Amino acid sequence: MKKLTLLFFIIYIWSYSIFNAVNAKADDYNNAVVGHVITQVIQGVDVDHSELLEAELERIAYKVALEMSTALEKHLPFILEALANEMRQNADLAYKCKLLDNTTYECK
Repeated sequence: MKKLTLLFFIIYIWSYSIFNAVNAKADDYNNAVVGHVITQVIQGVDVDHSELLEAELERIAYKVALEMSTALEKHLPFILEALANEMRQNADLAYKCKLLDNTTYECK
């Protein structure tokens, strides 16, 4: 009976840990990387810091690219409108200067 209770308890703990290990959070990645580096240092394995830094920079660059694409998508109509206004003002100035070319007035 003790063996059956112990077996049931072990299976219960094992299944509980398996089914709850699936819930990964956003901060778990950082904890996992730091834990891995600490483990490797304790074991005496040389950690390639440049490769680790490169992977982290690629990850950050990917996040920034996603955020920038979202911001660009949100503000693109305003950016295009401002660009069109600036082009229109430059064209108006060039036209005005062309009209005032042979007069006594200066083009400003």
